[in-house]
Amino acid sequence: MRTTYFDAKKNLKAHGPASGPEKFQRATTSAWEKYIERGQADDEIEQLVRSEILESWVRCTDSGISALAVATPQKVDRENVYELRQNNRALCQAARAAFGRLAPHLTESGAILILTDETGTIIDATGDPQTLETGREIQLEIGGVWDEAVIGTNGIGTALRTGKPTYVHASEHFCQGIQSWTCAGVPVFDPLDRSIIGVVDLSGPPDIFQPHNVALVVAAAREIEIALAEHQREERTKLLEAYIDLPKAHDSDEAVVLLNGSGRIVFSRNTEKAAGQDRNNLPIGRQLLKLNPNMTDGDLAAALPSNLTAKAIDILKSGNEVQGAALILPGGTNHFARPKPKGLTIEPRAGVQEDEITIVGECPKMLEAIEFARRAAVANVTVLVQGETGVGKELFARLIHNQNTKENSPYIAVNCAAISPELVGGELFGHVAGAFTGALREGKAGKFEQANGGVLCLDEIGDMPPELQTYLLRTLEQRAVYRIGCDKRRPIDVQLVAMTNRNLRQDIEAGRFRRDLFYRIGTIVIDVPPLRVRGRDIDLLVEHFNHAASTKFERGLLKFSPEAMAALRNYRWPGNVRELRNTVERLCLLHTGGVVTVSDLPNEISEPETVDFLTGGPLGATSGSLDLDGVESIAIQRAIDQENGNLTKVAQSLGISRPTLYRKIRQYNLNRGK
Repeated sequence: MRTTYFDAKKNLKAHGPASGPEKFQRATTSAWEKYIERGQADDEIEQLVRSEILESWVRCTDSGISALAVATPQKVDRENVYELRQNNRALCQAARAAFGRLAPHLTESGAILILTDETGTIIDATGDPQTLETGREIQLEIGGVWDEAVIGTNGIGTALRTGKPTYVHASEHFCQGIQSWTCAGVPVFDPLDRSIIGVVDLSGPPDIFQPHNVALVVAAAREIEIALAEHQREERTKLLEAYIDLPKAHDSDEAVVLLNGSGRIVFSRNTEKAAGQDRNNLPIGRQLLKLNPNMTDGDLAAALPSNLTAKAIDILKSGNEVQGAALILPGGTNHFARPKPKGLTIEPRAGVQEDEITIVGECPKMLEAIEFARRAAVANVTVLVQGETGVGKELFARLIHNQNTKENSPYIAVNCAAISPELVGGELFGHVAGAFTGALREGKAGKFEQANGGVLCLDEIGDMPPELQTYLLRTLEQRAVYRIGCDKRRPIDVQLVAMTNRNLRQDIEAGRFRRDLFYRIGTIVIDVPPLRVRGRDIDLLVEHFNHAASTKFERGLLKFSPEAMAALRNYRWPGNVRELRNTVERLCLLHTGGVVTVSDLPNEISEPETVDFLTGGPLGATSGSLDLDGVESIAIQRAIDQENGNLTKVAQSLGISRPTLYRKIRQYNLNRGK
């Protein structure tokens, strides 16, 4: 069996801290010398060298890399470094926070943190000053090119070549001149299309060699990706808003492609209707052209690919600043007019008795959230869905599952707050017989195993006990689960969708949530907007829930007066979409008149200025100073009062579990009424 990195570490420990590393290094050096002499590997070399390193050596040999090289032979000229960084300014800006946070810890560590672009060219470096100075001897500095095809096996170049986290220690480097270094490189992926756009690398002398260095660099890379995703989300929102605000309206059934400031596709709609086009021709992330702020409509049309024609082009601006462009594509032939869809429909799961689900909304932030969910499903990456209670976070988990191409793929949902801390580990990861008090005699497969091949939805992940967060991180990193009480590795293929209404960044600073787990589950972050910021979506939702309630209760459709609709639009909806749905259903059941007027609405909606919000004053006097936690606490307290302290009914009316309700009552120090 071929030696692995972890086997090597076990061997080091077995031989002691002093002699182990030296013996391991001598063995690797001997294998390198034999390989260079023979030009190929034999059984002995395969036993001594990790497979990923040996595969890299073979590539280096085939490429004609000199094993005697003492430094990378390529470096960008000083005058071109500024242009290099400008071309990668989004990546540099996204890395600023992670590099700034880690830099103080590296000052006297002997290690340096490096950022490269997609060619392996260094664009930023920080860390130990002496090591930075030493790195200049081998051109391990800004401008240096560390692609594997240039300087052989190394953390940067080999990570670029394989697309995986890579550790290269001392004599594992192919070129002799850099064997006095150790490095750990992790690719950085573009959130738009998951292409590799750079590498984060930790380098230094061999004595910084630690197995957890890879985990540190992985966390930094994921932090950079999240920062990139947030920047791209803001950019896309501005483009959508600029498109909606165009003075000339476009039909909602037209094929539209939005380009960002660099000419890449960040949003598309109905492209399958465009003549000669389908979604595969216009994927998110594709760069259609090089866009600059001075281009006119005609310049843009001329710069488009020859096989793509736009019937209209709009320059999109925010203020006086050009943000991008909108392409309106010509429609194909033989398309019959269809009514405007009322929302995005998710069909019931196979073999499950449930109604179809509809996601209704046209505000830019909702369109963005839907697009993120679709992209996450295609990329099969972990997803974090954030939003207040009642916004419909679970709909996005179902949307991601609905996009799964595997037939009858499982969908497993778990509420982390609804299971006691003592049992949640066994529920998620499974257990063997006798693993703990209350364990089933025959053992049990956990939710991860049950969701294999599909989607596992972890609701209220912020309530997961800290000790299990470590277990979850290990499961996600290794893509395997270990049942409690058992050391057998069980591989899994699960897409995790985590949901929370908490501010996990605050929980991280307070020590309640692991930073590395946050970056691991947040490969793509979907922020579901609260109802109060969704504008005219309230009208669409009222119409949708009106039809749904009419069908459900076999009653006629409600008609709302203009004043009633204005009151619904102006209300702050602390319970969000769930509260709106319950309001419409209540009206459908209880209203007996012809038209719903303001007086028919609940008091908190019809007379917000006179409703005491349990803080000692009217809503109008307090809402301006309330934060989201304040709004949530008020909504919960009001529900407790309305149900006369019956917490079971309170939990049902709010659509949350009783354990979550108890936690919220303690968190906000609310009056339980009993």
